[in-house]
Amino acid sequence: MELVAIGILVLLILILIICNIHVVQQSRAYVVERLGAFSAVWGTGLHLKLPFIERIAKKVSLKEQVADFEPQPVITKDNVTMQIDTVIYFQITDPKLYTYGVERPMSAIENLTATTLRNIIGEMELDQSLTSRDIINAKMRAILDEATDPWGIKVNRVELKNILPPKEIQNAMEKQMKAERERRESILQAEGQKASQILIAEGEKQSAILRADAAKQTAILEAEGRAEAILAVQRAQADALKLLNEAAPSDSVLRLKALEAFEKAADGQATKIIIPSEIQGMAGLAASAAELIKESK
Repeated sequence: MELVAIGILVLLILILIICNIHVVQQSRAYVVERLGAFSAVWGTGLHLKLPFIERIAKKVSLKEQVADFEPQPVITKDNVTMQIDTVIYFQITDPKLYTYGVERPMSAIENLTATTLRNIIGEMELDQSLTSRDIINAKMRAILDEATDPWGIKVNRVELKNILPPKEIQNAMEKQMKAERERRESILQAEGQKASQILIAEGEKQSAILRADAAKQTAILEAEGRAEAILAVQRAQADALKLLNEAAPSDSVLRLKALEAFEKAADGQATKIIIPSEIQGMAGLAASAAELIKESK
């Protein structure tokens, strides 16, 4: 019986020891109390807890965590009530302070976030609050990080998830955006028409210049053609005179040439022709010769 009792006692001791062996995982920490007072913070590894003397007060995750809070009503400087919900990225840096620094840390962070947001938005007007998200995020992160430092929490980032103005203001903003888009469209259309008219005018200008150049070239070519024709005629006449002079014509030949010139002049439209006396004499001789020929026949 004694051996059985000893065996049972040994088995119970082994079970008790095994139950008090704890393995702390990576990125986690255990806060341990001894007889109700803080004793130690267990890090990653194997740990043995003294039964009935020590207890694990809190298991803490050291990973970065995300807290998405419900939309909070805030009032801007120009008395516009909006709904804003925030997202906070934080990390526990001191498990002891996180355990003993504040009761219900998440609730404390949520309330602190809401009050900080109201204070910041209360100093801004509606338009400024809608266009200054980065400024609001930076201010909130700095304030929350400083306020949560005694709680062993580090706030890494704060983001405004949604900003919801009142319905009537949303409608007014949509109308304003629509009017702005229509204005830009009108400007673009006007600029397009202006560019088109400029291109058309440039085209007509170039066409007129080309037509004028073509007419100019045509006139130049025609004038050059007429000049060359006149020059050719003058050269032919000069060559004829030269040949005539070189041939040393008699008076009879000269008179005959004069008659030929007179014949050409008579073919014109002139109503009065002055005939030189020599040509008149030759004309008389020609008439006498013609009569003699008739009589001989």
